[in-house]
Formats: sequence, C-alpha cells, structure tokens
Amino acid sequence: MDNSLYTCDSCQHKLCAGRVSIFTSLNREELTKVAKLIVHKKYKKGELLLYEGEVRNDLIIVNKGQVKAFKNSAEGREQILYIFSEGDFFGEKNLLRDQASNYGVEALEETHVCIIHKDKFQKLVQEYPYIGLKVMEILCQRLDRLENTVETMGTRTVDARVSSVLLEFADKFGKPSTQGTIIDLPLSREGIANYIGLTRETVSRKMSSMQDEGMIEMIGNKKILLLDRLALEKSIG
Repeated sequence: MDNSLYTCDSCQHKLCAGRVSIFTSLNREELTKVAKLIVHKKYKKGELLLYEGEVRNDLIIVNKGQVKAFKNSAEGREQILYIFSEGDFFGEKNLLRDQASNYGVEALEETHVCIIHKDKFQKLVQEYPYIGLKVMEILCQRLDRLENTVETMGTRTVDARVSSVLLEFADKFGKPSTQGTIIDLPLSREGIANYIGLTRETVSRKMSSMQDEGMIEMIGNKKILLLDRLALEKSIG
C-alpha cells in the first residue's frame, strides 16, 4: 500500500491541476498557485478512498485512474452510483459543512488523487468565483445522471438500460476508430449490472445479443467496439 501524501513540488506534472475541469479557466500563474495548495495520494486497485459514513474536510480530485462511488443495500447488494475518472471530484459536501459521506469510493485501478483542504478551497473560490460556478455546473450534471438512473431502473427495459450505459461509457471513455468507437469499460459485467440494476447474467446475455445484431463487438472482457450508435440510441426510446 502506498498511501503517502506528497505535494505537487514532488510531482513530475507540477501543473496537473490544469487537467482538472474546475481549474480550466486559470492561467499558468494561477495554476501554479493552486498547485501549491494540493497534496497527492496514491491508491491501489481495490483500496477505499472514502468510507460510507466517513466525515472528511477536503475535496478529492481524481488526477489519474478510475474509482467507483457505491452503496450497499441492507441485503448486501452493491449499487454503483458514479464512475469518477481523470478530472472528476468528490467530497464536495464537505466544502460547505461537515457531513458524513452517504457512499463509499473504491479504486478500480491504481489511482492518483489531488486533495485540497476545505479552508484552502473556499479561499480559492473567493478569489476565482469561476471555480465555484464550475463546481455547480458539474454537480448539476451529476444530479441529471442520478435522475436518469432512477428513471432507467424504474421504467426502462433491459435493452434501454444496457444501451444507455454503453452510450454513457462511449461518451466518457470511448476513443474513435475506423470501425466505430472503442470503449475501455471501467467495470466488469457484474459491475455494470450493479450500475444499472440488473443481474450479471442478464447484462451478459444482452451484450451477446447486441453483438449478434451487429451493434457492438466485444473485445475480451474489458473492451467493446461500438459499431452502431444509432441502433443503441433507438433502443432507449
């Protein structure tokens, strides 16, 4: 385990803050100022960055890697709420008040994070109001995602649920290719099932059916080639 903290002064990418969406409007001088406020931390795959019920006093930004935010039901079933990747953040509730987290966060691969203490971040927002507006914009997008999840799990068909999550992953993790879009899946089949409220077997069967119909091509367990985006969009309705 390598959870040691280190500052941006010891990082090979001193201005890595420039890759974070909430800091994109800052110039190099301003980014240098932000970098001095940041400490970094590394997590291995499977390590928890945040425990459900934990109270933190900082904002945590994903610098490199991917993590999942999740809750466990009373029956022990995992529900994945978000997938956070480079530039995403969590712990925003701690910026306004001390509040226990209502979800846990686990590294899906080796992950590096940037940590800014609440007091320092509040001073940044006062000096650069744009940062606060950007945080609000991203939180609104996250709320839209949760509302879509509730709708998906409550009313949408299996086809619509699987198509919706593949399109989401294509937009966030996809890379264009000559045949379509290569998606590096952040989750296993079981993880995808936990993300959209289905069983692993149902997700696997549906993906196999989509492959037979020429919508996608599965490349091992962690990649999918999206061949017919329009067909997936139509299945959502």
